[in-house]
Amino acid sequence: MKIMVVGGGGREHAIIRKLKENPEVETIYALPGNGGIAADAICVPIGARDIGGAVEFAVANGIGYAVVAPDDPLVLGMCDALTEKGIPCFGPDKRAAIIEGSKAFSKELMKKYGIPTAAYEIFDDSAAALDYVEKAPLPTVIKADGLALGKGVIIAATREEARAAVRSIMDDRRFGASGEKIVIEEFLEGPEVSVLSFTDGKTVVPMVSSMDHKRALDGDNGLNTGGMGTVAPNPYYTKEIADRCMNEIFLPTVRAMNAEGRTFRGCLYFGLMLTAGGPKVIEYNCRFGDPETQVVLPLLESDLFDVMRSVTEGRLSDADVRFSDRHAACVIMASKGYPEEYEKGYGITIGDDVKEHVYVAGASLKDGRLVTSGGRVLGVTATGDSLKEALDTAYSRVEKISFEGAFWRKDIGKRALEAGGIVNGGK
Repeated sequence: MKIMVVGGGGREHAIIRKLKENPEVETIYALPGNGGIAADAICVPIGARDIGGAVEFAVANGIGYAVVAPDDPLVLGMCDALTEKGIPCFGPDKRAAIIEGSKAFSKELMKKYGIPTAAYEIFDDSAAALDYVEKAPLPTVIKADGLALGKGVIIAATREEARAAVRSIMDDRRFGASGEKIVIEEFLEGPEVSVLSFTDGKTVVPMVSSMDHKRALDGDNGLNTGGMGTVAPNPYYTKEIADRCMNEIFLPTVRAMNAEGRTFRGCLYFGLMLTAGGPKVIEYNCRFGDPETQVVLPLLESDLFDVMRSVTEGRLSDADVRFSDRHAACVIMASKGYPEEYEKGYGITIGDDVKEHVYVAGASLKDGRLVTSGGRVLGVTATGDSLKEALDTAYSRVEKISFEGAFWRKDIGKRALEAGGIVNGGK
């Protein structure tokens, strides 16, 4: 079977590598893919947002199954367009993808159906929002309503920072049209947990939990990024908490979407905060997270293609979905200056013995050589019987890779290692 994977980052590279394990898969096309993905799939220069181009390609090339990975094409309705042409697709339709496409929608959904989340207010007028932040409890969280590459969230510690955030998002349009409306919400405290889940709109099967590291610099300092590294599983996510999340958050969310006529089929991502009052939803994503996917899929023991088809066909309850009890780590190697301005075009050298453990995010091919083309360039991964083993191996692999201006956090997994002792009673 010919498969088409829409997207061109590290997440898509991880998905493609896993799909290749299925013997039914003959050819995988990546739209647009990247220089590293080209080693595992045929890259086609069609942008991830080009719905017409993607559908035309799929029909012309006899694509038997499509995986739409990024948020933009899902929110724009690519799965709808592919399905209309008779091409089975992994990913939610446009009506369901709004759960990520509009933070205001998701907050109102949670309020209506009693799903625990932070208290909030929604504004489409900057003057009203500025009035509100003069009295809002500090710190406060200010979010652009729409998609913003994972960067549309500002935590304001002072009134001045809150005012600046509102003006930046709503008046200066820092995130474009995504900032026409904003959500201002209560600041929650506690460990953060990412849980990706498969769902066909009836059954929910959570994947291994993970811990992301959003800040650019060690010690959780610096600007917010798309993610500088991840570890899995997250030590704070105990079985007791997992059971609570299933009953209080996961199943209620899927049922709420059904009740709204927006049945969700695909990968539903739950960004959670484990507060003193219990787990609460920080955000939903309508797709696999990046770089969470790079640690979750290496732990999947089942066949990804089979699981995806069971989701599409509404028979997830009968599917075999198993994960290893090992640990995984991913260290992101980024370009100097990321997440702001950075230079591109630097040659990348990767040791032959580590290539199969590297997911390429921001690199292209120039004269047959891999060169940097993005802020987050590579995700260097490893698995191990313990988190420390996985981290030690991942960092040892980082040392066998080089490109000018490369930087990476040296403390990925540090909090998880420390938490492991606390959560597990020092064992």
